[in-house]
Amino acid sequence: QVQLVESGGGLVQAGGSLRLSCAASGRTFSSVAMGWFRQAPGKEREFVATINWNGGSTAYADSVKGRFTISRDNAKNTLYLQMNRLKPEDTAVYYCAGSWRDEYDYWGQGTQVTVSS
Repeated sequence: QVQLVESGGGLVQAGGSLRLSCAASGRTFSSVAMGWFRQAPGKEREFVATINWNGGSTAYADSVKGRFTISRDNAKNTLYLQMNRLKPEDTAVYYCAGSWRDEYDYWGQGTQVTVSS
């Protein structure tokens, strides 16, 4: 059974930075694509960023492109999301997810990010 545990969320002022982490355990991490998603209050969950198994390919939502960077350390079984120049509209619960058998079939419990104006 895969376990994904996010950390690094918190309260930050607009323009600030946060780095989210997602620690994976239970199954091989280094061979699967991973992604970050977020869900703001009253809104549907939305895609933020994705990374392939070795970090050689990434993709971002237009709303975060140029401000967020997804990366991974397969030796540490950890996924990261570096978030810079944060905006109030980035406020949401952020989730990591991985594609072990099907696309994004395992999810973490989420970490809250709040950006004050």
